[in-house]
Amino acid sequence: MPAPKVLISDELSDAAVAIFKTNGIDVTFEPKLGKDKERLEQLIPGFDGLAIRSATKVTEKLLKAAPRLRVVGRAGIGVDNVDIKAATAKGVIVMNTPFGNSITTAEHAISMMMALARQIPEADRSTQAGKWEKSRFMGVELFGKTLGVVGCGNIGSIVADRGVGLKMKVIAYDPFLSEERAMEIGVEKVELVDLLARADFVTLHTPLTDRTRGIIGAAAFARMKKGVRIVNCARGGLVDEKALLDALRSGHVAGAALDVFEEEPATANPLFGAPNLICTPHLGAATSEAQENVALQVAEQMSAYLLKGAITNAVNFPSITAEEAPRLRPFVKLAEQLGSFAGQLTETTIKGIRIEYSGAVADLNVKPITAAAVASVLKWHMGDGVNMVSAVSLAEQRGVKIETTTRGQDGTYESYVKLTVKTAEYDRSVGGTVFSDGRPRFIQVRDIDMEFEVTPYMLFVRNADKPGFIGRFGSLMGEAEVNIATLNLGRDRPGGDAICLVALDAPITDAVLEKVKALPMVIRANRLQF
Repeated sequence: MPAPKVLISDELSDAAVAIFKTNGIDVTFEPKLGKDKERLEQLIPGFDGLAIRSATKVTEKLLKAAPRLRVVGRAGIGVDNVDIKAATAKGVIVMNTPFGNSITTAEHAISMMMALARQIPEADRSTQAGKWEKSRFMGVELFGKTLGVVGCGNIGSIVADRGVGLKMKVIAYDPFLSEERAMEIGVEKVELVDLLARADFVTLHTPLTDRTRGIIGAAAFARMKKGVRIVNCARGGLVDEKALLDALRSGHVAGAALDVFEEEPATANPLFGAPNLICTPHLGAATSEAQENVALQVAEQMSAYLLKGAITNAVNFPSITAEEAPRLRPFVKLAEQLGSFAGQLTETTIKGIRIEYSGAVADLNVKPITAAAVASVLKWHMGDGVNMVSAVSLAEQRGVKIETTTRGQDGTYESYVKLTVKTAEYDRSVGGTVFSDGRPRFIQVRDIDMEFEVTPYMLFVRNADKPGFIGRFGSLMGEAEVNIATLNLGRDRPGGDAICLVALDAPITDAVLEKVKALPMVIRANRLQF
């Protein structure tokens, strides 16, 4: 099997390139390619992975030109330059490196806050101009002041820790911050309105989303105390620049320090020249240590995915460790088969999909298994555009409710996965397990116990449990010269509904299928393909 191929289209350290090579990846390093869109589109079809920084724009057009592409790795935290929606729809994993530059960015925010408190940049310019304006630059201490941290994730929590070390009173707003975590890092969890009213310094460390865009605007400034200072080293667009300019000019905001802007590169901005404003050109992650860290991290992450199926720091798919991947693989295969089986037999609108995990499988990371099952169900109704990466979000967009439950071992099998497709008319279930040989087995169809392995071509027959069916069915197959590999039978009760699952050497024709449907005891017959 040929080695996976990775294209590096932005500047990345030689050590990162070496990691790819050491791991057995066929790597092409063209650090200026990200700025040449046409040439990038010409080269990308031959690669399984694309490693980038911020210069390369991974657009829908580029993704369409990349039939082999499986993963995009961003050396850094921001993925603004990647069309996540298009990548997800195509089944491309998008990874970032959220931890490699966390300390660097947090330290920059603290540095900006200190420079703001003591007016260091302006005092420097004044002094070097030959002035000695000692009385002009009257700063404020950080000691005892209230630091409001908006967004207390990786970077925000480091900033909070540094603030505590500076003997500041740290309060934090983050919808995902638990009370336990807040206590652990020594901050007080508050609502945003409380933070705005109490903080002497406000620092932003949240992603830019529809909910957070303009989170600090005119209304927010009106809630803040006079003399507040603002620091933004996260994302441009979190602060309404026009509202900030008005607040700086009025003196309500005593100062602002910005590393990011609504439009970058910010070679011109209405804020430039405003009083008590400090600006840096998006330097948050710009240290040699951080650049090296994120480059090494993205190389390791991409290699692990392409070689072992491990998924780390993906922004559009659940994480899978290298240790988990081999244990998950047979259950992912089982889920694909269960989903495909149920999808092919569901002919009405799907309202929901429920997946139950029992026994040892319930202790695994079931999110990838769920994604595989949902994708296999939906592809029979939505086409091949559905994949493991996009399946759950596509289902939710269409109002298909996805449910999962886990519980301990219940019954004979060490592990058991049951998939139920819900429609307006009925619920239909199919269950399976993975035996010690690592091969998936079906053990239940429509709550009828029956054990079989799926094969590429199969025939599903639901019939009345009456004498004569097997003879007539066998004769029909013989007359049609259809060779039966295996035949599995099950029934819900004597004389009730029965199911016949037939493995075939080749798909049967439409004419043969119609003859099967015409047998007296047949209720339903479907060709299945796996």
